[in-house]
Amino acid sequence: MLTNETFRNQAHQVVDWIADYLENIQQYPVKPSIAPGALRAALPDEAPQSGEAMDDIWKDFLNMIVPGITHWQHPGFMALFPSNASYPGILGEIAVSGLGINAMMWDTSPSATELEQTVMEWLRKATGLPDGMLGVIHDTASMSTLTAIISARERYAQFQVNQHGFHGYDKLVMYCTDQTHYSIEKGAKAAGIGAAQVKKIATDDAHAMIATALTKQIAEDKAAGLQPFMVVATLGTTSTLAFDPLEGIGNICVEHKLWLHVDAAYAGSAFFLNEYRHFLQGIDHADSYVFNAHKWLFTNFDCSCYFVKDANHLINTFSANPDYLKRTEESVAMFKDWGIPLGRRFRALKLWFVLRNYGISGIQELLRKHIDIATNFRNQLLSDTQWELMAPPVMNMFCVRYHPQGINDNEALNALNTALLKSINADGNYYLSGTIVKGMYMIRVVMGQTHLEQVHAEGLLALMRSSANSINDFKALR
Repeated sequence: MLTNETFRNQAHQVVDWIADYLENIQQYPVKPSIAPGALRAALPDEAPQSGEAMDDIWKDFLNMIVPGITHWQHPGFMALFPSNASYPGILGEIAVSGLGINAMMWDTSPSATELEQTVMEWLRKATGLPDGMLGVIHDTASMSTLTAIISARERYAQFQVNQHGFHGYDKLVMYCTDQTHYSIEKGAKAAGIGAAQVKKIATDDAHAMIATALTKQIAEDKAAGLQPFMVVATLGTTSTLAFDPLEGIGNICVEHKLWLHVDAAYAGSAFFLNEYRHFLQGIDHADSYVFNAHKWLFTNFDCSCYFVKDANHLINTFSANPDYLKRTEESVAMFKDWGIPLGRRFRALKLWFVLRNYGISGIQELLRKHIDIATNFRNQLLSDTQWELMAPPVMNMFCVRYHPQGINDNEALNALNTALLKSINADGNYYLSGTIVKGMYMIRVVMGQTHLEQVHAEGLLALMRSSANSINDFKALR
């Protein structure tokens, strides 16, 4: 086992490797090309009976684990919304690991609670959220959404479902669109609402919710004896980065007394920039709101920032106080009562490190840099008329497809672009993803990785053009 002295030596080795890894990350293919089960086959079937030397463990990490890693911090990782790390974020994680605390309540570490309150207020102000909204840090937007669904359920049922089950509340329905993240439906399952009771509202040509369609569906459901209780609006959908019309949806929620949850998991970081605050018009109607600092705010996974208009709904829904967890100070926040988990990581520390080290202006500068790189790339790609834009481009993400002259059959175009994406990803220097919206296959490009530079966009542009030129046998794809 490690002693304090050997721990010091090993820790220096690990930190040096991390620094080298991030500095030279482009030597790795973004996505590994190992066969399924290869690592499992190489590992022993049972844990060792006797302890092993850290040097041996570290060698196995380098030789066995690293070859099977998808490198999310690679600047060519543009497939999914990023899970960005940064140097201050890493240092914050190291410090948290060393402290080894459980931040469930003020008594178990006063600094953890009060720092979390402080950084969440910093974020509220920095991103233009309404006065009075209070924040808490969860692990992911999925957990934040589940927290919102349960809170909305209990407000509608006057906390009776928590106490007595669904008796009298077995016809609850909630609303989103078919572009909403799948975690909404998953959360509805976990909250006992049921996937079938998540109604998908029609979207317009920009893939955003049609407010009049929402009004019509609510009226039909009420007439059928159902119990509407919640709407989920998205600011920046996963497939196309579409923005639901928050003002119109919010007015409908006020009229029908529905909980409005706003999912801005990725795009919420962009509200550090005044030029995107117009998407927040109507946010004063929101009962809850989430964005992930671990996506485009350069804070190591996991760190989901969840805000609520009235924290009492959280506390009344999730509070449980056995004798061994009674508070010693009545005036302090008890974040264990602000969500589902009892145990909580000290996530606020890494967020504090990031916000202080970058500063508001540093974050704004990096966000604008990513947006400028993406905009210039998109303009250059679309200068070739065989590439077409598939959704309104916003910020640093866009969807395109290759559409050569003479091919107008949608199935053929879908097959062509599926093959094209596979060719691009096979290069190893870039990793893009595809999506299907309204039957059309498109290639998603997300340029928001911490270490992204103009040279990486130039490399992708050359690769996409050469890959498109190499796919000539269109007939075989029909």
